[in-house]
Amino acid sequence: MSQTKFIFVTGGVTSSLGKGIIAASLAKLLQSQKFKVTIQKLDPYLNVDPGTLNPYEHGECYVTDDGAETDLDLGHYERFLNVRTSQANNVTTGRIYQNVIDKERKGEFLGKTVQVVPHITNEIKNRILLLNQNKEYDIIITEIGGTVGDIESLPYIEAVRQLIYELGESNAMTIHLTLIPYLSAAGELKTKPTQHSVKTLMESGIKADVLVCRTEHELSEELRKKMALFCNVKYEAVIQSIDVDTIYDVPLKMLDEGLDKVVLDRLKLNPKEKIDLTQWNEFLKKYKNPKSKIKIGLVGKYVELQDSYKSILEAFIHAGAVNEVEIEVVSIHSEHISNKNYEILLDGLHGLLVAPGFGERGIEGKIKSVEYVRKNKIPFFGICLGMQMAVIEYSRNVLGLDSANSTEMTNDTKYPVIDLMESQKNIKSKGGTMRLGSWKCLLTKNSLVSDIYGKSNINERHRHRFEFNNKFSKIIFSKTFKASGINPDTGLIEIIELKDHPWFVGVQFHPEYKSTVSEPHPLFVSFVSAALNYSKLKL
Repeated sequence: MSQTKFIFVTGGVTSSLGKGIIAASLAKLLQSQKFKVTIQKLDPYLNVDPGTLNPYEHGECYVTDDGAETDLDLGHYERFLNVRTSQANNVTTGRIYQNVIDKERKGEFLGKTVQVVPHITNEIKNRILLLNQNKEYDIIITEIGGTVGDIESLPYIEAVRQLIYELGESNAMTIHLTLIPYLSAAGELKTKPTQHSVKTLMESGIKADVLVCRTEHELSEELRKKMALFCNVKYEAVIQSIDVDTIYDVPLKMLDEGLDKVVLDRLKLNPKEKIDLTQWNEFLKKYKNPKSKIKIGLVGKYVELQDSYKSILEAFIHAGAVNEVEIEVVSIHSEHISNKNYEILLDGLHGLLVAPGFGERGIEGKIKSVEYVRKNKIPFFGICLGMQMAVIEYSRNVLGLDSANSTEMTNDTKYPVIDLMESQKNIKSKGGTMRLGSWKCLLTKNSLVSDIYGKSNINERHRHRFEFNNKFSKIIFSKTFKASGINPDTGLIEIIELKDHPWFVGVQFHPEYKSTVSEPHPLFVSFVSAALNYSKLKL
């Protein structure tokens, strides 16, 4: 195999410009030309992983098959490329320092003074190159979190500088994502912030090979020439990234701008095959031309920040395209649901998803919403904590176990139908200690979920500490309320469903993590289909 090429994506001027989307879009274009591509994210914060971060601060914590708690950008990578990521695809400063300190404690540095340069930068380089240990990729794209000039990003920038020097300029390059702000008072787009950002990058020894410019307005030829001259890049390497309706439009915009051609030219590569985006275009066509519209409620306690449920919202987009339906997701804060207003808040919905989460805040609101859709035969989908709420609601309101609860909320409940997993009871450390990653699940024959999946054995990703308490299996489960998915090794109840209901499913795992453009998750597809059918009954 020929030399693996490396692309480094940096950001300037401001955060949240969409480095992850640009990286994923470029990867999609290269993949569509039959290059083997993967992406990694380097996060400059000191947390070892995002698992202990508040969703309000960081958005959702994405989980890979091998149990890594990662940045949500890895979700974009998987959704765009339909490839699986791993522990090696996300690295934080916390993990870098932890590894270096562990080595120092073991005496691996032979008494030398441990410093940022070379020890931290060497560790960063090792982690960047780790993805290439099996030589299976043509191109590896590495996104550097934060913005150029941030103190915490400096070791990453220095490591990238060294790698470009060591690999050779034809084997590595830098894409710099920046903002071109529009001053409405002057009626002008301003390039000065970008010039300063590129200057800061150059002061660190890195030349930007490509400028991707986020903008709300079209960049004129004159403006592009100005940036090419003063930022020292080729004219064709000044790429416009204008605001679009959906992130799934970005690969096509980057294709129009010729980003893939500029990159391949810079890396001295020829396309392996003519680009083929047939499937992607078909998905966009269906997504943008729906035949009907439905409303699905999303009940959670982090609804103020959409990124908290990013994978769920994207899974709805995938499933909506399959069903050729526009989905209006109605965010409902679980703390705001009460006995007085639940009918008003939940009225007019064609389906309800109760989201995952931790802690007791907003629990009673979730339980009340499950009761409403169960009684009114509205399609229901519970994920992780959402499934547990369905079990509690059924136990209380159908079986008469009035005080049924999870020990997460009430430790001394008379009916602990949800309890801490046995394997979790002696764990004190919070980070990376939950039941994580992909686990087996055996589906019950003649169940709704076995029909949906079309097979009896599945693997799904988990992130939880609490589970259904099997001591209550005989009391709770029946021909009507049944356990339709069980882990064959542990006996853990993975899926519940209600038979005398058009669509009522709760899952302990997180199906949203595995939904991609190419392979929308079957549970979401079926749930949206059920909601669509329900909407037709209400006409």
